[in-house]
Amino acid sequence: QITTGWTAGHSVDHTFASVWDQGVMLAGRRSWWRIAADLTDQSTRPVVPTGRGSRTPRQKPVLVATGPGQVWSWDITDLRCPWRGRTFKAYSIIDIYSRTIVGWRVEERESDHLAVEMFQSAFDQYGTPKFVHADSGPAMRSGALADLLAEHKVTKTHNRPYVSNDNPFSESEFRTMKYRPNYPGTFESLQAARDHLAEYVPWYNTTHKHSGIALFTPQQVHDGSWKQAHRIRDMALQTYHQNHPERFNSRPTTPAPAGTVGINIPKETVKS
Repeated sequence: QITTGWTAGHSVDHTFASVWDQGVMLAGRRSWWRIAADLTDQSTRPVVPTGRGSRTPRQKPVLVATGPGQVWSWDITDLRCPWRGRTFKAYSIIDIYSRTIVGWRVEERESDHLAVEMFQSAFDQYGTPKFVHADSGPAMRSGALADLLAEHKVTKTHNRPYVSNDNPFSESEFRTMKYRPNYPGTFESLQAARDHLAEYVPWYNTTHKHSGIALFTPQQVHDGSWKQAHRIRDMALQTYHQNHPERFNSRPTTPAPAGTVGINIPKETVKS
């Protein structure tokens, strides 16, 4: 199961949760990872470029979401291409509560008008959030995007320079994309990069078992259908507990997505 899932581009957690969703509990999550540790392919990872920004101090952003459609985070990441000194740019907007990617595009450059087009399309499909959070890049702080957000009465916030924890949801989403087993690492053309994202985004939203939302898919959390899947998982887990009580110190509980999530909020604020 683990090898087959990895070959198909799925993580160990994804395969574990997929089997669990079928009402089958073969072993605990930690056991799956102990088995996976013997697979050498697990260590095959592409090298991901990183960047550094300004150190200018700013006020810490604090954002809270208790449901989908309240807080979005967006960012732009570099996609490698064969030419030195050049990269393609992947734009992405994520709903921080459900982790759903609500907008994306791949271009040859960062541009405020391209970001505006992406946001307008996202608004048309998902409605407008209360807040939009981003880092402090030129496209993120552009007047054109600020005007669009103000027109829709959306409050914008920005990272403090050099503080990656201020935008953890976008950072995590890009990490998932670039560390996925079948990520190509280098894209031969802009169209190849777009084609990859066109396959990746639906997979991420509807198939990816996200560790940050109790191994449910972003779409399940966004539309609430995770609750039905949770019942199936809990029945399988309780049956497994009844059959193997010696493997537990106490009756297990099936994890559920947090009821409150946010950026720079105290841990005690996060509730299931």
